[in-house]
This record gives sequence, C-alpha cells and structure tokens, in this order.
Amino acid sequence: MRIFIAVNLPETERLRIHEAMAPLREANLPVRWTPPEEYHLTLKFLGEVRSDLATRLQAALDRVSGATIPFGVEISGVGAFPTIRRPQVIWLGVEPSPALRCLKQDLEWALADHGFERETRAFHPHITLGRTRDMDGAGAFRGLDDLAATLDFSGQMEIESVDLMRSQMGRQGSRYSVLHSSSLHPSGGRK
Repeated sequence: MRIFIAVNLPETERLRIHEAMAPLREANLPVRWTPPEEYHLTLKFLGEVRSDLATRLQAALDRVSGATIPFGVEISGVGAFPTIRRPQVIWLGVEPSPALRCLKQDLEWALADHGFERETRAFHPHITLGRTRDMDGAGAFRGLDDLAATLDFSGQMEIESVDLMRSQMGRQGSRYSVLHSSSLHPSGGRK
C-alpha cells in the first residue's frame, strides 16, 4: 500500500482555508484543486510499503509522538513548486518552527531504523491546494503571482497528533485515509 505520514487539519481550519482560497479556484487555472477534506501537512512520504511493515511503522510513530509536546504553527502565504510562474503544485505555507523541524527530524531518525532513507532536502512545510493538470506554458498561469500576493490568509494550527495515511489513486486524483493516529504527549514523554 502507498503510505505517508501527515498532520491532518481540523475541519474548521480546512473550511476557513477553502473559503479564503476561492479566488484561486475562480481564476480558471488549469489546476486540479484539492478538496478541503484532503488538506494536510505531509511530514514524510514513504511510498509503497508492505502491510506487515506498516504495523511496525505505527509503533515508531507512537514512540516519536509520545516524546513530543503538542505545539502550534502559523499558516500563511500562497506559493508554488517549482515556481509561481510555472507551477506544478500550488500551496499554502506552514511556518517551519523549531518544534515542527524537531518532529520531522525525530520521524526521519525513527523511520531510518525501518529502512527508509533520511530526507536530505530542505523541509518546506506546506498544505497542497492544487496540482497543475498539464504542462501548459507559463502563459497559462499569467497573473497567478499577483493573485497569490493578494490572498491575505493567516491562521494558527495546534499539532496534537500525527497520522499514518494511506493514499489510493483514482480517476479524480488521490484519496486519503487514516491508518493510524498517534497523539502527541502533553509532557513529551517525561514522567
């Protein structure tokens, strides 16, 4: 099965983001927009994993989450990968706070024990708003940079749990489901 580790957003924040990003969806860009129920912050994509390994990954996720105190992050700023003029992914930024970076790093180390390579690229936390449907030229996205600059969205999200997610491909894109949820611990595992 195809899995990844993520933080799922509370429903109220997903709906607030969806409403604030309406001008993007109304701009008739060649983009497949992410439905609000699918908004999440990916911490690590694991790819195809055997179901017996997924069970061991749940234990690793529980260990890391149990040693982490809940924390908040800021959400703001619309951008795109690789660039706003030739986007493949349009996203809403998440502050790479020290607490979020530590959680990501702890997950990298815990998953390395199960054969997953540690990520060496810089961590750019984000919520995917949409993916381009085809490789249209830059002209298809003319004005996206100006539109993105006018979207004044900011929010705060409390990270209280981390989820092991399954991704299933379909005609309408990927659909996600939670395989296992691990709560962060108020004392960070200290007794």
